[in-house]
Amino acid sequence: MHDLVLSGGHVVDGTGGPPFRADVAVADGRIDCLGRAGAARRVVDVSGYLVAPGFVDMHSHSDLALLAEPTSAAKVMQGVTGEVIGQDGLAYAPLDDFTLAAVRTQTAGWVGDPPGLDYGWRTVAEYLARLAASPPSLNVAFLVPHGNVRMMTVGTDDRPATESELAEMRALVRRGMAEGALGFSTGLTYTPAMYAGTDELTELCAEIVPFGGYFSPHTRSYGRGVMEAYDEMVDVCLRSGAPLHLTHCQVSFPGNEGRAPELVERLAAIDPRELEISADSYCYVPGSTYMAAFLPNWAWTEGPEGVLAHLADPAAAERIRHELEDVGTDGFHGALMDWSAIEVSSVGSDEGRRWIGRRVSEIAAELAVTPWEAVRRLMVDERLNVNILTHVGHEDNVRTIMQLPFHMGGSDGIMTGARPHPRAWGTFARYLAHYTRDEGLFGWPEIIRKLSALPNLRLRQFDRGLLRPGFRADIVVFDPDGVRDTASFENPRQHPEGMPWVELVKDDDSHTGARPGEVLRNPLGAAA
Repeated sequence: MHDLVLSGGHVVDGTGGPPFRADVAVADGRIDCLGRAGAARRVVDVSGYLVAPGFVDMHSHSDLALLAEPTSAAKVMQGVTGEVIGQDGLAYAPLDDFTLAAVRTQTAGWVGDPPGLDYGWRTVAEYLARLAASPPSLNVAFLVPHGNVRMMTVGTDDRPATESELAEMRALVRRGMAEGALGFSTGLTYTPAMYAGTDELTELCAEIVPFGGYFSPHTRSYGRGVMEAYDEMVDVCLRSGAPLHLTHCQVSFPGNEGRAPELVERLAAIDPRELEISADSYCYVPGSTYMAAFLPNWAWTEGPEGVLAHLADPAAAERIRHELEDVGTDGFHGALMDWSAIEVSSVGSDEGRRWIGRRVSEIAAELAVTPWEAVRRLMVDERLNVNILTHVGHEDNVRTIMQLPFHMGGSDGIMTGARPHPRAWGTFARYLAHYTRDEGLFGWPEIIRKLSALPNLRLRQFDRGLLRPGFRADIVVFDPDGVRDTASFENPRQHPEGMPWVELVKDDDSHTGARPGEVLRNPLGAAA
């Protein structure tokens, strides 16, 4: 007898083939059959709905949220049954005491700092064990973060690694992969990863190849120098042999309007027999990060406390202003700062909440100071815990990139703060509703393949991502006419409509409280 039968729906199986009417039967967490199902303990009538494999969020910042709020409602309520954390080269394993303190300060705007959380782990194995001990509602994969391993060896110095330091970094990456990570990430506009050269990246990427891992880089620029930045990542992977996944793939900032086809042309020229390439993106024009990420690299060489010291020093603060407004910093992707494009989305203190939803130019006008002085005060007062929206994207580039044949979905979801970017709650429903049904950029078979089958192939999860007998029962049911993202920039924490059932965790539009998620470990690492 089946455990469950989803009866009467139209199946979009993830292969890219046309929808077909069939029952989907589940037993022991796997798809038992497609077609006419027999007796079941429970039958759910899904007539008029599409039944699809669950979606995978290829870029998420849920590193601490999965521990603090393992029901993962922001994601599962929009059909996400798996996500990839450890992004942008800064994450929560491996760690030493210095790195833990630095990462907690530097990434508070990304992942928060949940009160009372016990940070007793240090290795990748210990972190994944902590996740597995209190499993979330969805599956989770982890990438070894470059910034962590560099901080643990070189520190926050702006210099090349010595031979012994590089050997130590290689060992840390290799150990992380052996302990279950699925790949390696970097963040080349964030310290300390931005201090690494191409050769260092190549050496470290070579360590993930024996484990079947992939490289997920936040490149050195998405603005001025964007094409050269992508070329560097291609070079790293051609030299190291690692597959390349261009995470939160974008071409943005002033001067890059309409340039995404240039990137598409460059990628199309690469022989797929020489380099395996994939990409993900969120389907919104504005981006989001923490305010201090814009500062020039030299301001970070003594870590977050050094940044605060520079901001408090008039001469250093003026030097930062000059580079931001008159020269262009690596932190702001080489572009000159446009303070009217920067909107405060969250702060750490109650006193600073009055600035949430306001552009920097508006804050400066109210305080009767320059925009830079307003920003400097805000970062000092909040001890760098300021998250922002960056209105620097271009809709035509967003649309072009999402149509790459190897494109997948990734929310880059940030769930902390008073008014975070809505992409954490709306990305996948928005792909279905706005870009597929309303705009017609995709058919249902194509978008489901992008959001389910392709990411599972990238993660080497060969029994997920398709509705096929024997595959894991990661399943989502949605109304093709009624699905709609409701998360907005004004009210981001809103779950989508028209998606009543997700795996075991969402039933009749409500979270069941179930937590069937698994840590997706690297099988080659587990065997090492």
